Amino acid sequence: MKDALIADEVRVPIDSEADIVAARQKGRELAAQCGFPSTDLAVVATAISELARNIVRYAARGEIILRLIDTDGRRAVEVEAADEGPGILDIPLAMQDGYSTSGSLGLGLPGVRRLMDEFDISSESGKGTTVKARKWKR
Repeated sequence: MKDALIADEVRVPIDSEADIVAARQKGRELAAQCGFPSTDLAVVATAISELARNIVRYAARGEIILRLIDTDGRRAVEVEAADEGPGILDIPLAMQDGYSTSGSLGLGLPGVRRLMDEFDISSESGKGTTVKARKWKR
């Protein structure tokens, strides 16, 4: 069966630190509506923070898109981070713990991959990056 969108998606434009907080809160609310336990609410919020922070840091602006997904009665929160920034030249390198082009700890993308149940990244130099990650309700 194909994924079904449970409700309208929530789109949060990202271009400042304040937007990171707003996206986090909306993701937490969406996961709570779906009945996720509090530990998973924190996981989803953390993943959103990391992805939104990357948008601000590397692309200046972009968008977090949040969706509740239903697949054969299983529910998930999907977080999509999209920007039109410079893109990631070497995705395998960017996915290594400790790699950073900004002097950070380099744990953002690899951390999101570990926190979430599904993770996909696509990027094109000069055109931007899109990350989709899902957390399934247990």
